[in-house]
Amino acid sequence: MTSEYFQRARAVIPGGVNSPVRAFGSVGGDPVFFASAQGAKVTSEDGRVFTDYVGSWGPMILGHAHPQVIEKVVEVARRGLSFGAPTVLETVLAEEICKLVPSIEQVRMVNSGTEATMSAIRLARGYTQRPLIVKFAGCYHGHSDALLVKAGSGALTLGIPGSAGVPPGAAGDTLTATYNDAEELAAIFATYGERIAAVIVEPITGNMNMILPQRGFLETLRDVCDQHGAVLIFDEVMTGFRVALGGAQAVYQVKPDLTTLGKIVGGGMPVGAFGGRRDIMATIAPQGPVYQAGTLSGNPVGMAAGIETLRLIQVPGFYDALSRTTLRLTEGLERSAAKYGVPLSTNQLGGMFGVFFSDLDDISCYDDVAACNADHFKAFFAAMLAHGQYFAPSSYEAGFVSAAHTEGDIDSTIDAAQKVFAKFT
Repeated sequence: MTSEYFQRARAVIPGGVNSPVRAFGSVGGDPVFFASAQGAKVTSEDGRVFTDYVGSWGPMILGHAHPQVIEKVVEVARRGLSFGAPTVLETVLAEEICKLVPSIEQVRMVNSGTEATMSAIRLARGYTQRPLIVKFAGCYHGHSDALLVKAGSGALTLGIPGSAGVPPGAAGDTLTATYNDAEELAAIFATYGERIAAVIVEPITGNMNMILPQRGFLETLRDVCDQHGAVLIFDEVMTGFRVALGGAQAVYQVKPDLTTLGKIVGGGMPVGAFGGRRDIMATIAPQGPVYQAGTLSGNPVGMAAGIETLRLIQVPGFYDALSRTTLRLTEGLERSAAKYGVPLSTNQLGGMFGVFFSDLDDISCYDDVAACNADHFKAFFAAMLAHGQYFAPSSYEAGFVSAAHTEGDIDSTIDAAQKVFAKFT
């Protein structure tokens, strides 16, 4: 029976949701409508409390409604919600990002990850004066036309590799490769190299679940782009400040030319950013010919939330503690599954993790994820939800742990998983 909240929403919102994965299409049942959140817990409109492993898809690294972040947001909001004009807060957040992310010399604020990746692609094309871009199957870089080709996340969940409404010409300059396949990428460049403006990649994927780059893959991307004069773009909307203070590029010591950011840099507010080499960023208007603009870009409330969030995650030992908590979860899930003979593997780095119902030792690309046991995931999701554990409602999504998750939270989740896996046999 459809919940009253979902039924009401469907009357006025297409599909009843404002982002497709939220509709629970691949897991069944009605979506949970949330009313509030605090720390590691989220509370539904009907009063149920869940331990949250979605974290608003990543930004709540400190936990929900962190008091110091909320205090700053309220303080700035009292002075005005938006000016459409420069504020010092924009500069402060930009300075912090440039300090923390190895490759970023200058940064432009926007309002979402989609806007960041869309703008970075336009910038790369404008800088190189070339038309083609290369992306990887299963990597999602927002819903702009040129990037909705074999996209991840919601597009994979819904079984839609592209999208109606995207004209052939918009996607015709997008080439698709296999993530972690360096040889295939080399072949693409051998054929199209002089026309390729950029390669865009999630250095650690999060939109076909969490897949780590194989040894040498990111280095190969860097080398091939250097050889052919193409721009290397790391989409760190999900991994930026999530897997490490400087993002995936700090972990793997590979510097892209441009980086896209989102989620955490706004502390949960609708903020995104893109930045990189000074000479490339100089191509953006008003300094250069590549146009990009936004009335709400640099919104003071979002800037305040981002500044406070980035300040708090720089506390010594923050990421070590976050990694230990996440590892406690993934190891516990693997032990629980193994106890009952359920094939399951996990990935984990920083506060980000992936769960795969598969007996493959190494999940390395979209085809591996697609071959996982979807029925097992569906049963796992529904049963864990019934036990008060909120995981992402799609087998193609990564999960997130926050600094607010306690050992008790993790142990309760593992106990619930044991009960769930016991019924698989």
